Amino acid sequence: MMKISSQLLFFLPLAFGIGIAMTFQTAINSQLREHLHSPLQAALLSFTVGTIVLALFVLFQPVPKPNLQDFSSIPWYLWLGGCLGVYAISISIYTAPKLGFLTFSGLVIFGQILTSMIFDHFGLLGTDKTPVNWQRLLGGVVIFIGVLLTLQR
Repeated sequence: MMKISSQLLFFLPLAFGIGIAMTFQTAINSQLREHLHSPLQAALLSFTVGTIVLALFVLFQPVPKPNLQDFSSIPWYLWLGGCLGVYAISISIYTAPKLGFLTFSGLVIFGQILTSMIFDHFGLLGTDKTPVNWQRLLGGVVIFIGVLLTLQR
C-alpha cells in the first residue's frame, strides 16, 4: 500500500504538470514547424530558446559552476541526454500531428512505463532495484490497451 506523505502530495502535481507542459510543448512546436517548414528547424528554435532560459537560471543559481576538469570527468554515456532530447522533440513535432495528440501521448507514456519497468527491475543507470510484480505489469498492460483504444477514431 502506498503511503501518502506531504512530500508525495507536493511532487504529484509537479509530475502531472510535466504531462501538461509536454502536451503544450508538442502542440506549440508542431505549429512552429508549419512556419519553419521542418521539424528539425522547429526543434532547433525550441532548444535555442530553452538553452537561453536555462543559461539564465544556471547563471543566477547560487551554486559553484563546473570547470573544464569537471566536464572531462563525466562518463561518455551521460552526454547522450542531449541527443535523446533532440530525438524526442524532433520526432514529436513530426509524429504528434499525424497520430493525434492522444495516441501520441499514450505511446510516449507506454514507452516510458515499459522502459521504466526495465530500468527499475535491473537497477540500470543507478536506479534502485524494484522488481516487476503483477501489479506493475498489469498497469503497463492497461496503459497499452488504452493506447490501442485511442487508435479507434
